[in-house]
Amino acid sequence: MARRYRQARWDEPLISELSRSGRAGFVPPTDPKIEAWKKGREILPSNLRRGELKLPEIAELQVLRHFNRLSQMNFSVETGTYPLGSCTMKYNPKVSEYIAGSPGMREAHPLQPEETLQGLLGIFYDLSQMLCEITGMSGFALSPAAGAQGEFAGVLMMRNYLRDNGGAERDEILVPDSAHGTNPASAAMGGFKVVKVASDERGLVRADVVRRLVSSRTAGMMLTVPNTLGLFESEVGEVSRVVHDAGGLMYYDGANMNALLGKARPGDMGFDIVHLNLHKTFATPHGGGGPGAGPVGVTERLRGYLPVPVVTKTSEGYHLDYDLPKSIGRLKGSYANSAILLRAYCYISLLGSSGLDSVSSLSVLAANYLLSKLDPNAYPVLQGKGLRRKHEVVVSVNSLHSGGAMKVAKALLDYGVHSPTVYFPLTVEEALMIEPTETETLEALDEYADLLNDLYGRLERGELEHEPMNTTVGRIDEVKASHPLSLKVKW
Repeated sequence: MARRYRQARWDEPLISELSRSGRAGFVPPTDPKIEAWKKGREILPSNLRRGELKLPEIAELQVLRHFNRLSQMNFSVETGTYPLGSCTMKYNPKVSEYIAGSPGMREAHPLQPEETLQGLLGIFYDLSQMLCEITGMSGFALSPAAGAQGEFAGVLMMRNYLRDNGGAERDEILVPDSAHGTNPASAAMGGFKVVKVASDERGLVRADVVRRLVSSRTAGMMLTVPNTLGLFESEVGEVSRVVHDAGGLMYYDGANMNALLGKARPGDMGFDIVHLNLHKTFATPHGGGGPGAGPVGVTERLRGYLPVPVVTKTSEGYHLDYDLPKSIGRLKGSYANSAILLRAYCYISLLGSSGLDSVSSLSVLAANYLLSKLDPNAYPVLQGKGLRRKHEVVVSVNSLHSGGAMKVAKALLDYGVHSPTVYFPLTVEEALMIEPTETETLEALDEYADLLNDLYGRLERGELEHEPMNTTVGRIDEVKASHPLSLKVKW
């Protein structure tokens, strides 16, 4: 079993509360210019003067201890196992961080002339070509700032393409019931009606079900492969043919691409539009809420609809091309989240094609191994029984009492590991969605499985009512926390 440890004090004070009048950690030397400015400000009207800054007065050692303790309150993939299903919380190699923080990247400015950014634009051009090869697409735009924005861009391209080709009346997009929530949201934001596609008892989309749902109003279908249950959609080729025969387009949600690297390409499955979460599949941690990158790729017939700018290469060098008459427009103020793109370029370049193939092999192996170590009576598989998982597994917490998934997830935090995604997908009751990724060791997987099995016994004995007990913050009253009047910010 994983050992317990205490991360930091739960009652860590604000830095202002540490302040004591007259205490100093650093006293800057007297600067004649500063003294002259202090005298000069006296001629300004009082209503235009800035008030005195009431900065904390604390010793240097207190500052160091305070911020080091705060850093220990934050969980990351570098402090423990982080199997957050569907989010691919893999380790980011430090060499990528080093390169992304190099002076050439750090000091670049979005408004610099193109001729002064040829090196960076060249990397972005090469990255777009790599992504085309990985996905089977013909062109990529790197500007979307996250997967959800990539989805929105894809839906807008779908809409504009259909309008230009006699399909203005097509106002429906098919979305499976196991899809990520951003899929129906993106479709609705693009002006479409969402048609839910029910999965079968195995958790898979059936082509005959799709055939009954398509019509002259079908604009397309959004599909995640492998799906949110970690299952490969075995009828994806036939599903694509059905949608295409009905006059629609196929959109690939790339959130789970970690399972397919080097194995299969969305373009070969019949998809017309693809987005990739570079911060997931290509190793930039995003557990703190960002930043991300969600480049969107398309087949040849849709290239003219890509969001601008698109990086192009001519005999004169690399350029940001805004001259796409059919483009859906610009999605971001600057070109893109460039540091994320650079990290992805480093990751792909270092691994190469054989390395990417190994990534998917190991991520699939890790997920299936972890599933084999779990007690099937404690954590049964409700959908897709007997089917091999891909990069992630979804199990149910078998308990007589509701809330078992949440109780187990909270208790895991006491042992220095992160919980899986809980209560998703919605098609599985008391769901735990576990994605260990390819970066966890065999020992870490064994430890995680043993811990889950042990916690189930404690759950059955009613011992998980108040966990976590050893973290910085204990269990939160989630009902109270969601009330708008309950938020009190102390400053």
